[in-house]
Amino acid sequence: MRGTITLENIAIVLKQPRYPENIGAAARSIRNMGIGRLLVVDPENYDVEKILKLATHEAADIVEQIEIYPDTQTALAPFNYVAGTTARLGGQRQAVICPSRLAERIIPMSKNNQVAILFGPEDKGLSNEDLRFCHALVNIPTAEFSSINLAHAVMIMCYELFKVSVGGETRFTPRLATRHELDGMYDQLKDVLIRIDFINHENPDYWMNRLRQFFSRMQLRAREVSILRGICRQIDWYSDKRYEDGLKAKENKK
Repeated sequence: MRGTITLENIAIVLKQPRYPENIGAAARSIRNMGIGRLLVVDPENYDVEKILKLATHEAADIVEQIEIYPDTQTALAPFNYVAGTTARLGGQRQAVICPSRLAERIIPMSKNNQVAILFGPEDKGLSNEDLRFCHALVNIPTAEFSSINLAHAVMIMCYELFKVSVGGETRFTPRLATRHELDGMYDQLKDVLIRIDFINHENPDYWMNRLRQFFSRMQLRAREVSILRGICRQIDWYSDKRYEDGLKAKENKK
């Protein structure tokens, strides 16, 4: 089954940008490449006049429609797929792909899913905590100097998306679970795994990060998330029942 390619369901998300000029330049970049949605999370200095100066009149409508959010989780809640950009490699940033491969993965999703490309602050990039919201990480290859200006990075990513989008039709991809649905599942799963002593309650996030990476590779749909949450509820119910049965058995022995 094939569907028409669209960039309308793709958004650029800037987390804590330090300079309003970079926001404006990013707005101009996404306008050039046919992406119309820009989200800004907790900006350090949101000066509309400086933003518009770099955006120019051509991208003024993008600036007027910028969505501002207080935190990353709230901003990403409605998205079905999130890709995070990173200059740093290693540690929790092992599975990293290049912009062209990410574009080939994202474009088919954009027919029936809301997709976000997340960029971190200019001085430090995305934190490890931000990574847990991402289904995939993308790195822009460079020569010796790995740091790229934020607006330039946005342009590179948007160009790769645009290049794939003009290639014609693409195969159908079903709707995936949103970040809000996934985060609810992960919270419930963590509580259950702690209760049954499957993960260490003193450092649960270490193990949960591994599970997040595992499920991200599976690209869960909303119905599959619902099934997993139902399993968690059943484990909860059975754990409570076994506990109550144990208390009754002790009482009967007295």
